[in-house]
Amino acid sequence: MFSFLKNHPFAVEAFFDSSLVLTFAVPKEQLQSLIPECLSLDTFDDKWAFIAVAMVQTKGLRPKGFPEFMGSDFFLTGYRIFVRYNTVGGRGLRGLYILGSETDKLKMKWMGNFFTHYRYQLMDIQQKSEGRISSITAPQSGFSVQVDYTAQDVQLPAASPFPDWAEARKFAGPMPFTFSYNAETKEVLMIEGVRHHWKPAPVQVLSYNIPFVNKLQLQGIQLANAFVINQVPYFWKKGKTETWNP
Repeated sequence: MFSFLKNHPFAVEAFFDSSLVLTFAVPKEQLQSLIPECLSLDTFDDKWAFIAVAMVQTKGLRPKGFPEFMGSDFFLTGYRIFVRYNTVGGRGLRGLYILGSETDKLKMKWMGNFFTHYRYQLMDIQQKSEGRISSITAPQSGFSVQVDYTAQDVQLPAASPFPDWAEARKFAGPMPFTFSYNAETKEVLMIEGVRHHWKPAPVQVLSYNIPFVNKLQLQGIQLANAFVINQVPYFWKKGKTETWNP
């Protein structure tokens, strides 16, 4: 009865204190079955598709226009595939399809699953910095990412399909749109994100273990790039829907 509430019924704003994104390249055949029929994979060199793991510390997340003191601070982890969608009007859109999400607060899990299709789970996130090494861990699941934010002249990961950081930057986000799909009604939900001062900086990844991605059992997966973005105002517009025509 209230399923429409999951369609992002109002605009939301937040401030990103930091956003660390690891993007993995996967042979496109490996990801095709994970996206709905209305979407196509956003590929590189017609061979590689991409799944990104975004780790975001948000501040003051709230309905857009509400005063900041009414917002809440959350840590969010999102697992997304880079995709494309052609609207009924013929417009080509580039964006993300959400496979799953995690947060450190029960409030965010409840709100996120009530107002979105992003499949939030609770996660025991811990953040720590020791010298040059910064880590994000969740001991209960085994999630772990270690990076060196201070490294100079950072090189692309050894197995990256990208020839340089300029190409890698095209798959670093943020993507303009996030998509959801109702297969029964063939209804596509489009949520547009708006950001300012988005300047991704390459970071050196020292180690990672990402159980959510591991469980997908993807063959040929390899780290393609890693970026960090700091101090970014961000908001998501109210969701819009249309009926997909094959």
